[in-house]
Amino acid sequence: MGLLGKPKSRPWWWYLGPGFLVSVGYMDPGNWATSLEAGSRYGYRLLFVVTLASAMAFLFQALAARLGVATGKDLAEHLRERYPGKPGRILFLTAFVAMVATDLAEFMGMAVALNLLLGLPLVLAAWITVLDVFLILYLERYGFRAVELAVSALVGVIGLAYVVELALARPDPQELARNLFLPNPTLLEPGALFVALGILGATVMPHNLFLHSAQVRTRLGEDGPRVYRYLLLDTGLALGGAWLVNAAILVLSAAVFHGRGLVIADLAQAYHTLTPLLGPLAATAFGVGLLASGLSSTTTGTLAAQVVVEGFLQSRSNPARLRLLVRVLAVLPASIALTLHASPMGLIVLSQVVLSLQLPFTLFPLLALVGDPRVMGPLRVPRWVGFLAWGSALLVLALNLFLLVQTLA
Repeated sequence: MGLLGKPKSRPWWWYLGPGFLVSVGYMDPGNWATSLEAGSRYGYRLLFVVTLASAMAFLFQALAARLGVATGKDLAEHLRERYPGKPGRILFLTAFVAMVATDLAEFMGMAVALNLLLGLPLVLAAWITVLDVFLILYLERYGFRAVELAVSALVGVIGLAYVVELALARPDPQELARNLFLPNPTLLEPGALFVALGILGATVMPHNLFLHSAQVRTRLGEDGPRVYRYLLLDTGLALGGAWLVNAAILVLSAAVFHGRGLVIADLAQAYHTLTPLLGPLAATAFGVGLLASGLSSTTTGTLAAQVVVEGFLQSRSNPARLRLLVRVLAVLPASIALTLHASPMGLIVLSQVVLSLQLPFTLFPLLALVGDPRVMGPLRVPRWVGFLAWGSALLVLALNLFLLVQTLA
């Protein structure tokens, strides 16, 4: 089952990287907006939802990594083989549309950051984001490690930005500790429930599952279960960092905005409000962190698009042409919408709606694959993990459908 080469023992740290590459998808600009609104409306009371969402993200990403380790193939390749003909073409089409929608959300956050930090018009900033495609191509000349290290460095910038923010905001440690791991009765209130659903419903993004299943193959060559244990550690460390960042965003919003009765529902609003409340350093740290979030998440989104196209079409694509195509397909309609004075956050919400519709076409086949002993061999998931995964997947789907109905309404 595609696992083994000659045994060659490597240190644990050699396996770190794939998890950090996908972790930026869980602290992208869309997650920022949701956590900012949750903290400003309800203080620390929805912090537990961030913890729950992060646990679900870890479960699904661990399964995607398990599939890649057990078979040596990524999720797109498996879907092409398992669903030949028209079903496979439908899955490819939905996955490709999801990649474009993902790119829209990510580069829009980057464009907003350029607008806030440098004063660039949003349309110009959106087109400038195309340049990051060439950055990825340049880094790949030096191997997969270069891309992973670059993205990890950007994750570090995001984390450092929020260390600065929290040092300036001085949150209440007792409130933080009380709500981080325990649900709050506020969750039962209709308004709070809707915001909580927004955090949970947008947790899992299809491109991360494709990318993770492909990237772990750079670490194969030994005993499969041993490789997977180290990659599980990698995933836990990376998504643990994403959990801390998302929690920090909500905590910052609760500490700074909620006590003053300010409700934040837009990234630009948060940036401009931080300056008079905490000073220019806080606003600058926010803008730099948002820029790092947008740049890193567009990088992984573009890489995921390449995985999808090559896996489904069974051919080696031209990376430059493919990545430019995906970006232009996202930037062009976004530029027209911005010219017509559309809200950047409105475009991000639209992308999340598209991803919600596509998610079942990625998540459910993944769970079917990892539960199939003919596919997974000795790395087939235990039955209790399968029950937990299917229950979580159905919950995410129900939340996404609920949010979709509310958004359309």
